Amino acid sequence: MTTALTTPTPLDLSAIDRAALQPSTKAKYRREIEQMRAQGINPADHAQLQAYADTLKSSRKQFLKSALRLMVQDLEQSLKAGATPDNIGHVQAALYRFDAMKNAVTVKQHKGMKAHTWLSQAQVIHITALCGDTLEGKRDWIVLGLLLGAGLRREELVTLTFDAMKQQPAKSGKMRDVIEVTGKGAKTRVIPLSEKLGSRLREWRDVAGGGLIARAMTKRGDLSGSKSSKGVFELVRRYGEKIGLPELAPHDMRRTFAQLAYEAGIPITQISVLLGHSSVQTTQRYLNLALDIETSASDFIPLS
Repeated sequence: MTTALTTPTPLDLSAIDRAALQPSTKAKYRREIEQMRAQGINPADHAQLQAYADTLKSSRKQFLKSALRLMVQDLEQSLKAGATPDNIGHVQAALYRFDAMKNAVTVKQHKGMKAHTWLSQAQVIHITALCGDTLEGKRDWIVLGLLLGAGLRREELVTLTFDAMKQQPAKSGKMRDVIEVTGKGAKTRVIPLSEKLGSRLREWRDVAGGGLIARAMTKRGDLSGSKSSKGVFELVRRYGEKIGLPELAPHDMRRTFAQLAYEAGIPITQISVLLGHSSVQTTQRYLNLALDIETSASDFIPLS
């Protein structure tokens, strides 16, 4: 019996296509596998794969590692399903090589605490007030509003349609605007919206005419297709520059949603659900709860 690891290009990309991932994530995984192949790397060659992975920056290395794991899992299941008393030795040898492939790409995990960026309430008011009342300005307000007011990932935002808008009764009996979002791992969550954000979304639907919410614009200033993930990133950077934060990123807006909600007294468990996190520990890392910057040791050091 021959194994699937005898050629330099043994991996089937269909495993990525079948995965419950955002389209943008699938595209990143496919791109890393294709670039690995273009370099002539045989993933069955542990030393060769490891040496190639070490040349990649951390984010690309993580995409490659995740893509390989997806495809290897697919191949492992196929091998196990075809195992017989006659070929069990070949199957076990192939499974060992698959394990080596998964472990060849190592990504260093950051330890300690980072100085995260999030906006204050005043900065949120400032940045959204800059959008203006033009068609583009209304579009920009919706993009910023959903990142800040709903804590969406940009991949979630660019695929969100007006069909995701719902109304549900609160405990008081009053109907409330919500959006139904499908995030990582194809997990669906419901996010309640503020009255202002819900109202502005309905107004935007009247302008955009349905379909995708985050829309691109033509050079003539007309609405066109979907706003790309890169386009959302560039939009946030552009507005960040206007408020003195040129490095502002969409994930900082999501982190702002979490931080301001926590400061307002929303339980961290609820914030975690709204963000679509798999654990509260992930949400805690967003908030840097271990660090109190309101009053710190440096405030009591009498410098001259």
